[in-house]
Amino acid sequence: MKNSFLVAAALMALAACTAPKETEVPLVYDVENTGAAFAAPSMPARDALPRVMGLTDPLAWSEGSGRVEDFASWSRRRAEIAQEIQHYEIGTKPTVDPSQVKARMSGDTLIVDVTVGGETLTLSSVITYPSMGKAPYPLMIGTSHISLPHSIFEARPIALMTYHERQVNGYSQFRGELDRTKYNFVRLYPDLIDNGAYSEWAWGLSRLIDGLQQLGPEVTKIDTRHIGVTGCSYAGKMALFCGAFDERVALTIAQEPGGGGAAAWRVSHEMEGVEDLDRTDYHWFLESLKENFHGDSVYQLPYDHHELCALICPRAFLMLGNPDFKWLADPSAYVSVNAARKVWEQFGIADRIGYSIVDGHGHCQLPESQFPEVEAFIEKFLLGNDSIDTRDISIAPLYKDSVDVNRWIDWR
Repeated sequence: MKNSFLVAAALMALAACTAPKETEVPLVYDVENTGAAFAAPSMPARDALPRVMGLTDPLAWSEGSGRVEDFASWSRRRAEIAQEIQHYEIGTKPTVDPSQVKARMSGDTLIVDVTVGGETLTLSSVITYPSMGKAPYPLMIGTSHISLPHSIFEARPIALMTYHERQVNGYSQFRGELDRTKYNFVRLYPDLIDNGAYSEWAWGLSRLIDGLQQLGPEVTKIDTRHIGVTGCSYAGKMALFCGAFDERVALTIAQEPGGGGAAAWRVSHEMEGVEDLDRTDYHWFLESLKENFHGDSVYQLPYDHHELCALICPRAFLMLGNPDFKWLADPSAYVSVNAARKVWEQFGIADRIGYSIVDGHGHCQLPESQFPEVEAFIEKFLLGNDSIDTRDISIAPLYKDSVDVNRWIDWR
């Protein structure tokens, strides 16, 4: 029953998204994963994988049988990338049948109970509604919290909600909560105890969206076709993984996500003093990622994080960087996002991806100089203001003439 539901949902989504013309490429979907019906590609062991010194081609089929040429094939290719990232890097994001989710509102608090194998995990988040506009409202979800200035949202009819990721996985890099057997997620999925946190956190955010869909706009006052997710630093990575792995998220804003986020592992490997595959937190990722792809073995990864970014296509994605903090590896993110952009360009929708990498401000403290880029993406992709032009939001003055993107791309 569960598998038939997933197949039916995926086929319905694919039928809805077939787009012979650019104007028909969807902005968002009603299902979590349009590629759920596709079989996983083969997952070779590290020693059987070729060395690829540049960035891998995000449009090339995993089995080497050519490239994606039309948008109708993208969902299948996207599914391949998602399955590879789960297999090699973060662990499984399990599927959930709608019957396992029960949602309710208590005042302005959304409460979602997820029951698997007789165990129940409860998520709760307060929705802060705007003082203007008319329901149903677009919703911006902050992973851990919203670090973007609240003045950006106070002037707009957008609801806000915080996703409390510790309700899924109790880890905090500041508190050293490392006993995975105590995590709520592991109670439901004990066989996934080796998962990285980012697969589990992405799973949890998807369950909140399940709850919003289940209750509907009459109860929640939320327009589930206009959901955004944002976060900064480790939560910027979280926002990126959440947006990449749930196609119901219309807009992803990853603020200063650093290495392991938008930055490509290969590019970061050739930099000094940055967060790379050998120097990151291995609660966040599968420990086998480091065991198999440490050092120069990174060139044998069958994908890289430009493909993680590309999972968001055809939906909207904005990456915000801060060159003042070397650890964030922003030159690597600059290369990665420009490489990912080729996917949006392939389908004639490059206005849906942008980046702004600007120095002169504190970590997770968006300067006013970056407000226009953020406001443009929010206006266009959360509020539906089609008069906003986002085609030229490619801002990185420190890297534009000094970082060689073409060195990493030989598949254009």
